[in-house]
Amino acid sequence: MGWRILTYRLAAEQSRHRVAVWRELRRAGALALQAATWAVPTGGRFDEGMTKALALVERAGGQAMVFDVVPAEPGAAALEEMYTAEREAEWVEFCSECDKAEAELHGEIAKEKFTLAELDEEEQAVERLRRWYREIHVRDLFGAPSAAEAERRLKACVEVLEDFAERVYEVGQLP
Repeated sequence: MGWRILTYRLAAEQSRHRVAVWRELRRAGALALQAATWAVPTGGRFDEGMTKALALVERAGGQAMVFDVVPAEPGAAALEEMYTAEREAEWVEFCSECDKAEAELHGEIAKEKFTLAELDEEEQAVERLRRWYREIHVRDLFGAPSAAEAERRLKACVEVLEDFAERVYEVGQLP
C-alpha cells in the first residue's frame, strides 16, 4: 500500500485554519503522526481529502509538503496498526451510537408514540448512522476488529426502525 506524508506550516495565530485542515484530514481518514504531520493512504477518496487539505493550507497562506513514501518494516506494520486502531475507535463509537438509537426506538415503541413526526426523527437518526457507517467502512482499509459487529448493530437498528414504521402505519399515521 502506498502512503503519503503531509506536513505543513501555518501561522500560529491562525487556529481556525489549523482546525479546518485537521477536520478535513480526519474526515479523509488520515493518521496524525505528530503536530501538522499526517500519513494518508493513497487512492481516490484519500487523494481527494489530501487535495482539499492542501487547498486549505494554501488558502491560509501556509506551506505544505507532501512526500510519497513506502514505509520499511517494521514501520509499515506500525503504521498499519496505528491506522487500524483509529478505525477501531471509530467503530466502537459507532456501535455505541447504534445502541443509543436502538434504545430510543424501543423506548418510543414502549410509549406507543406512533406518530409521523417521531418516525421522521427516527428515520433521520438511522440515516445518519448509515452515512457514518459508509464513511468509516471506506476508510477501514485493514479490517478493524469491530467492523463486523458495527454492521450487525446497524442492521439491528434498521430492523427496529422498520418495526416502528409498521406500527405507525397500523395506527393510521401513514397514508
